[in-house]
Amino acid sequence: MTHQQHPIGSGFTAASTADEVLAGIDLAGQNVIVTAGHAGIGREVTRALVTAGASVTVGSRNPDRARTALAGIEGVEVSRLDLLDPASVDAFAERWLESGRPLHILVNNAALPAPEKLERDARGYEAQFATNHLGHFQLTLGLLPALRAAHGARVVNVTSGAQRFSDIRWDDPHFAGGYHPTMAYAQSKTANVLFAVELDRRWAEDGIRGYAVHPGVVVGTSLNSAAGQEALRAEGLIDESGQPIIDPERGKKTPRQGAGTIVFAATSPLLAEIGGVYLKDNDISPLDDEPRPVTAEDIPSEVASHSIDPRSAQRLWELSEQLLTA
Repeated sequence: MTHQQHPIGSGFTAASTADEVLAGIDLAGQNVIVTAGHAGIGREVTRALVTAGASVTVGSRNPDRARTALAGIEGVEVSRLDLLDPASVDAFAERWLESGRPLHILVNNAALPAPEKLERDARGYEAQFATNHLGHFQLTLGLLPALRAAHGARVVNVTSGAQRFSDIRWDDPHFAGGYHPTMAYAQSKTANVLFAVELDRRWAEDGIRGYAVHPGVVVGTSLNSAAGQEALRAEGLIDESGQPIIDPERGKKTPRQGAGTIVFAATSPLLAEIGGVYLKDNDISPLDDEPRPVTAEDIPSEVASHSIDPRSAQRLWELSEQLLTA
């Protein structure tokens, strides 16, 4: 399989922050949507892009809560978006299209923390797959006219190194045969990458490029805070006093460092002719299929072959279209 998963020597490091990545980049006149852009890494992405001159709209299930969280960041628009509710996704996209604005950057950032017990949406779909992938897939398709109107747009799917640990469960994506929260999360993160790969193949000729980004592990986000203090300590993410351990070279980052690779994917001129790739540490990730467990000292996050397989990417796109119309 040929691929573009080779580092390009961006000049940045794992420790580079969003502000450092954006230095010298002027986003005035650029319209951006960030799902869940009011919390954790998402808020840092919103703040950094606004600071660089972009007009940012945040999609949130709870707009009042989002506005409160975004206090102090001037000029951010908030619009209701529930990725588990197809009607809410359609309504969000319709509002945007009715505004007549082109969309230059879409950051599909929102994610559901892995519930210990199986949760399903109203359609019967497993909630992590439905939120992390399918809701964003529906949103992106709904916004396609605005992305085309930008005459140069990027779609950034925030994924995770967890993509290494599960391919798409083609015969049972919704865990009818038994639920495992970690595997469900990993499947949804693989879907984020495959979606970016196929989006880029289909839409690059329209000037729309797709990227998948592993931001690193940022202690304090809802995704890892749900694990509890004992689990975080065992994973080497917090010390005995409960303070985050920051070690970006081992994937343990501050929110501003975590946001770095997201804004790199969204804005870097180094990616002008490259798309359909998985990024980490402010560069394109190498491919690595070596089985490596997650330990306190090593959090493997390079992209796995199954996550960028073009045949799987096309198959997932077709499956996702079927699930939206079922």
